Amino acid sequence: MNLPAFVSGITATVGSTPLVELARLGGSRPFRVFAKLEAYNPGGSVKDRSALEMIRHGIASGRIVPGRSVVVESSSGNLGIGLAQVCAYYGVRFVCVVDPRTNAQNIAIMRALGAEVEVVTRTDAATGEYLPVRIARVRELAAATPYGYCPDQYSNPLNPRAHRTTMHEIVTALPAPPDLLFCATSSCGTLRGCVEYAREQGLGTRFVAVDAVGSAIFGNQLAARLIPGHGAAVRPALYLDGLADEVVHVDDASAVVGCRQLVAQEAVLAGGSSGAVVAALERTRPRIPAGAACVLIFPDRGERYLDTIYDDDWVRRHFGDIAHLWKQDVMETATC
Repeated sequence: MNLPAFVSGITATVGSTPLVELARLGGSRPFRVFAKLEAYNPGGSVKDRSALEMIRHGIASGRIVPGRSVVVESSSGNLGIGLAQVCAYYGVRFVCVVDPRTNAQNIAIMRALGAEVEVVTRTDAATGEYLPVRIARVRELAAATPYGYCPDQYSNPLNPRAHRTTMHEIVTALPAPPDLLFCATSSCGTLRGCVEYAREQGLGTRFVAVDAVGSAIFGNQLAARLIPGHGAAVRPALYLDGLADEVVHVDDASAVVGCRQLVAQEAVLAGGSSGAVVAALERTRPRIPAGAACVLIFPDRGERYLDTIYDDDWVRRHFGDIAHLWKQDVMETATC
């Protein structure tokens, strides 16, 4: 009798996420679309890869000592969950600094995994954003805590290094390297890791960075944003000029429509940045060559957005009646 394969420990399940063809998305088109479903990581997001890489390297280098060290980091939710799980596995105390926009469910998950969560309540005087305050508080806590250590996802080269495997998995799963890859941006870790791998291997893939309207990453003017984890109030140190071949800025309403469209047409329940990636694909559709293979990286799962993106009252309160937009997409698909 052959027993099913198994792995040793939950961290061994990070990565090797499925690549799924989205045959129905947007109706008939002369190119193919595939989605890298990072929600299949054990903590539910692409950030599990970075969390594992940074903590495992910290332990191997002696900068993190299980049972003694305290890891302190800023997160809008997903990295916090990834770090909480990895730290729990290795027996490392973890403190996560978040802000009021962080999903209550994400905070509950972190605490269930043993993390301590601190919520900053004031915004930065210069930018009106929470992120600079979160980062400053992390530095303060790390300096004041004996054996405190901050992985610093915004500048740590281990963050993008973790995503070289993401691109390797995509290339391995397809008969040829993708022609285009659409990637949402926040810390720039996923984008940079995929780009650096592709360019070193000479793959020829074009990269479309999907940023939020109101995000500072690509030099745009700051504006209020409702969806956490998409865009950033401060350009991260991991950013490099020329990382992306094209940048598409997507507003919150379009991200919501993209999420609802994805559910209606493909039965994929994904997070806000995934909806933004879908919106970016629709916007660039007229310029995508016939026969091209497009890969969309979907960073996380939609269950964490049930009170916002997938709540009709919340959507109407913030954007008005936009339900007809994704319903129209479904009707058009049905008649193709």
